[in-house]
Amino acid sequence: MRFSCVSQQDGAHQHLVENASAFLIAAAVEARALIHSRLKNATIQTQLPMSRFLSAFAIFTLGACGTEPAENSSVTASVSQLAKSCAEPTIRPVKLPAGEFVFGQDGIYPEEGPERLISVGSFWIDAHEVTNGEFAEFVAATGYVTTAEKPADPKQFGVPQEQIAPELLLPGSAVFTPPDTPSPRFSDWWQYVPGASWMKPYGPTGPDADQDEPVVHLAWQDMQEYADWKGGRIPTEVEWEYAAKAGSGNYVEQPSPEHANSWQGIFPLRNLESDGFKGIAPVACFEPNEFGLYDMVGNVWEVTASFYRPGHDRAAIDGKRGPSENSIYDDLNTQSASRVMKGGSFLCAPNYCQRYRPASRHASDPGLGTSNVGFRLAYDVEPKI
Repeated sequence: MRFSCVSQQDGAHQHLVENASAFLIAAAVEARALIHSRLKNATIQTQLPMSRFLSAFAIFTLGACGTEPAENSSVTASVSQLAKSCAEPTIRPVKLPAGEFVFGQDGIYPEEGPERLISVGSFWIDAHEVTNGEFAEFVAATGYVTTAEKPADPKQFGVPQEQIAPELLLPGSAVFTPPDTPSPRFSDWWQYVPGASWMKPYGPTGPDADQDEPVVHLAWQDMQEYADWKGGRIPTEVEWEYAAKAGSGNYVEQPSPEHANSWQGIFPLRNLESDGFKGIAPVACFEPNEFGLYDMVGNVWEVTASFYRPGHDRAAIDGKRGPSENSIYDDLNTQSASRVMKGGSFLCAPNYCQRYRPASRHASDPGLGTSNVGFRLAYDVEPKI
């Protein structure tokens, strides 16, 4: 067992912002306006390259989750026992039986439906998200350099290079950084931080990555390279949701602090930390589901192999299929093929994000990761350990 795994983060993550409703509305409006103005003129001062900006904006909308869903739920202000005792990470994947389940969920967010019965074949899946320690083994064996560790391509901006702020071309990634004071500016929440990467998730002046926490700041290509090296693959959305539901039905309520790492309290005004964590938790600190899988909801979003479009593909009848690349649609990312990510993160709260559920889904820009998105692997045959 591992103990005292309450996450410690740098001071930038200790500030909470007031006036959440006004901020989130203004931020959504500003972000969309930035996208349109970005396409119409060539002046670049403080924003990210287009693909990197869209990655940050997509995750911002997931942490804050836009408008409230149809139903809301309450959250207990305190619990008698915090999640301080964590299981040891395991390298042995779990074999899931073939079965049927209700894919999707109606009545919450429109992109999560329609509900339908889908069959899934047997497969193996990691018991928890890929950790920093596991990714470090891959890097040590191959010398791989992630997207966030490389300079940005000036061509991503679509403007002459002399009009681009030099710091935006430096290696880095998008980090959730609430400001010291209330602010309606989206750019005050998600910052492009030069030097942020999987090894330094909060930037060069922040702490090193905890080897037992999920690896973050990875682009789609980075995840694929790791999967190929490991002999696995990224699970499809259907497979991931089947694994996460583990025979249970849909629900709306926020999981209890013993079951998932999410935001207790009013986002982003106050995090009560009833689950024992201010930010990302090490893997396996919460109770596993009926399949023996940890952290399928909360903690970090998990990227799947399925292409994204709002609503489920009616042509999909099993876990191997999803929308084709030619039929996908993401109005916040028209430059690359967005993937589906699932399960919500530690930023999800009842008042602005009820995506701490297996059926939750959102688009993930493949160009760059952020500080609250990770992944796990699936396997068609039992992997050699």
